[in-house]
Amino acid sequence: MPHSTTTLWRDPRLPQVESRRACNSRACYKAHSHPTFSIGAVDAGSSLFTGAGCGTERLTPGTLVAVPAHRVHACNPEADQPWSYQMVHVDASWLAELRTESGLPCGAPEQPARVSRDAEAYRRFCQLNAVLFSEATPVQKEAELIAFLCDMDFDTFSPSAAAPVLQAPALQGLLMDLRDQDPTRLTVESLAREAGLGRYQLIRAFRAATGLTPHAYVLNARINQSRRLLRQGHRLVQVAHDLGFADQSHFQRVFKAHVGITPGLYLKGQTTK
Repeated sequence: MPHSTTTLWRDPRLPQVESRRACNSRACYKAHSHPTFSIGAVDAGSSLFTGAGCGTERLTPGTLVAVPAHRVHACNPEADQPWSYQMVHVDASWLAELRTESGLPCGAPEQPARVSRDAEAYRRFCQLNAVLFSEATPVQKEAELIAFLCDMDFDTFSPSAAAPVLQAPALQGLLMDLRDQDPTRLTVESLAREAGLGRYQLIRAFRAATGLTPHAYVLNARINQSRRLLRQGHRLVQVAHDLGFADQSHFQRVFKAHVGITPGLYLKGQTTK
C-alpha cells in the first residue's frame, strides 16, 4: 500500500495564505466550509465533490476547484481509493481588497464552487504551490500569489484582461531604483506605490516589459553582478554577503538556478579558459 503523507506550509510573514499537499490520502471529510477562499487541485486518483451546484461531481487528475468563503462542500476519495491533491487557502478579506484594488470582480461568499479542467490553469496552480513550498523569499511568494489570484477569472478560469503598460520614463526610473535595492527588503506594496499602480498592475506591467517580476529582476541583476565579481577574484563568501544573500548556501542555490552550475564550478570554468 502506498505511503500516505500530508505536508502543510504556512509562514507568519504571509498570514494571508496557507497550503496543503496530500499524497495517497484516504482521508474523508464531512460537509464543511472555510472562512477562506480555497483552491484545490487533484493530482492523482479521483474524488467526489459536492458544492458546485446540484449533485456530486467526479474530479480527476488535472481538475481545479475554486470554493468561495463559507461555501459548504465536501471532497472525498472515490470508493476508498487513495488520491493526491493540493489545497491553497487565502484570506477572503485580503483577496477581496486585492481584486477590488485591481478593478476585478470579487464574487460573493457562499456562491457555488467552480470546477475547471483547463490544463493551463492547473499548471499555473501547481507552479504557485511549488513556489509557496520552496525556499523563495516571502516577497517572491507574495508576487506569485497576487499574479495567480488576479490572472484568473474564477468563474471561467480564463485569463484576465491584458496587462497595463509601463511608460518608458516610469519603467526606467523603477529599474534604476531596483538596481540599488536589497531584494530581501523589497515589498510589492512599496514598489506599486512608487509606480502609481496597484500591486497586481505593477506585477503584470513589469512582467510584460521585462519578462520578470520585480523581485526576479533584482535577483537576476544580483547574479549577473556576482559573476563579474567572481571573475575579478572576489571571495565567494564575501560576494554572497555584499549582494545581500542570507548566507553562502542561499547564494549558491540562487546562482545555480540562474546559471546552471554552482559558483565553484563557474570559477573553475573561468580559470581553465
